[in-house]
Amino acid sequence: MIYLLGGSGYVGHAYQALLTRKGIPFRNLRRAEVDYTNRDVLRTALLRDRPAFLINAAGYTGKPNVDACELHKHACLFGNAVLPGIIADACADAGVPWGHVSSGCIYTGSRPDGRGFTETDTPNFTFRTNNCSFYSGTKALGEEVLAGKPDVYIWRLRIPFDHVDNPRNFLTKLIRYQRLLEATNSISHLEEFCAATFACWEKRVPFGLYNVTNPGQITTREVVDLIRESGVANKEFSFFKDEAEFMSLAAKTPRSNCTMDSSKLARVGITMTEVRTSIRQALRHWQKAAA
Repeated sequence: MIYLLGGSGYVGHAYQALLTRKGIPFRNLRRAEVDYTNRDVLRTALLRDRPAFLINAAGYTGKPNVDACELHKHACLFGNAVLPGIIADACADAGVPWGHVSSGCIYTGSRPDGRGFTETDTPNFTFRTNNCSFYSGTKALGEEVLAGKPDVYIWRLRIPFDHVDNPRNFLTKLIRYQRLLEATNSISHLEEFCAATFACWEKRVPFGLYNVTNPGQITTREVVDLIRESGVANKEFSFFKDEAEFMSLAAKTPRSNCTMDSSKLARVGITMTEVRTSIRQALRHWQKAAA
């Protein structure tokens, strides 16, 4: 049996769907039933139920976007930096291996050689570099809290998308925003992300950090071209002149735009679809939100 924390969120729902499809018993642990933010309460539940594995998809992202984190810093700090440490302690006490959904938003740009950041590259969009959003800063702290902890996977998700119209879906955001910022990014197909991360446990690959993004990188304009090509949206997309205009007119906090290298994941035998192919597939099977 699998424990799932944060199962009611965008990523958590995708994990629920994956485990259901695979016929794997799981318990979507709700805080109203078991306050997993309390180490002793979580430890007691783990010792009682003895799950084979725990997935932590809980955290604080802010709605509708990371600007909201600037207004709710206490909740953001607790959910992204403090909670992972609580879970780590409880899991270690109970002898339960686990996986933590982290974020690639702790980087900006790319490596000096132009390639994507690897798991060994020090995050450069953090409180320590004093150039980040509060959200990115707390996600980086969460990884620091888990550094050196035993029996844990840290999975870096990056700008999730899939084929279902949803305010959290990157494709939906591009379709609905009035103006867009041109940037180059690595991104993660949500279903593939969940399947790849759970495969880490199924295949018993070494614990540690993994960038879980679709191979390759893509620009905002390239994604827009694929959206228009698919017929999902035929609107005239407009762009900000530059990041300075974006920050002055549409954002309260800096955004992470970065490229990441997912070859470590591939080396342990877990592969994801090339990014453009994955976007085309999502758009080909696009499901509009109910009116």
